[in-house]
Amino acid sequence: MDDSAVLAAGRAVVQAEAEALGKVAASLDGVFVEASRRVASCAGRVVVLGVGKSWLIGQKISATLASLGTPSFPLHAGEAVHGDLGRLVAGDLVLALSNSGRTDEVLRCVPSCRARGVGLIALTADGDSPLARAADLTLAIGAHPEPGPLGMAPTASTTAALAVGDALALAAAALRGFSAGDWAAAHPGGALGLPFKRVRDVMRQAARVAVAAPDDLVRDALWSMTRARAGMVSVVDQGRLVGVFTDGDLRRSLGRDPGVLDRAIRAVMTTSPLCVAADALVAAACASMAARQVDEVPVVDADGALVGVLDVQDLLTPR
Repeated sequence: MDDSAVLAAGRAVVQAEAEALGKVAASLDGVFVEASRRVASCAGRVVVLGVGKSWLIGQKISATLASLGTPSFPLHAGEAVHGDLGRLVAGDLVLALSNSGRTDEVLRCVPSCRARGVGLIALTADGDSPLARAADLTLAIGAHPEPGPLGMAPTASTTAALAVGDALALAAAALRGFSAGDWAAAHPGGALGLPFKRVRDVMRQAARVAVAAPDDLVRDALWSMTRARAGMVSVVDQGRLVGVFTDGDLRRSLGRDPGVLDRAIRAVMTTSPLCVAADALVAAACASMAARQVDEVPVVDADGALVGVLDVQDLLTPR
């Protein structure tokens, strides 16, 4: 098998999966709308049930639901019938994945779901399968030929199921009005959530903020910056921010006036600096900083009082 044949085989797989996605997208109808509303209004957890490759796809769907604010966990059908059905409570909603709709382990879970007052949505290729007939709603995504020399490995079918699961999760989030704040709350430790945090959550405070009075000498202000390990000192008069002085300002000032270290900082400070509010989104604050080409900005309240400093260095390593 030469290189061109390998490349052709790879492209055929991707093309087959793309075609499956196109067909599934065109097939979504009112049942998808109702399923999305059921997920959005679920009072309990959305439990994604499956076995084999469907179980693996189900884990990703469950993770996406949780990431978008829908409480969810994956449940392996084989383990479920050996005790894990005890995880289900009234008010939960089961999303059962089975391409054939005839997977024995999944079907054996249906009576227990009914006994516990748990809703059931089926995600299957066959809308007339036993699982489809047992479910409250069925997302019948159709059969999709699996690419490859044997046409057996679940690929196009699992891609189609994953896409519909993602669509459910995102549609439900939209129905609930999932917000940037909700996203940040669900992603407190990663780069994905950082832009949607509020400035107050990441700003420097207390000893990490360099502060000077207007009549302080520049050399004394520099010591304040050194102690705070900052590149900017905020100049405060009677609690209000009146200016800033940065290490860049110092370099420029020294070029014009070698005696600047012994001048009052009010003579050389920037009197109209960029400021941000504590409740501003980090993404918006960073955009303003980039537009002004500054790395550090004071954070002020509605009265102009200094409450902290936002430093781009603190954003390079997500908290």
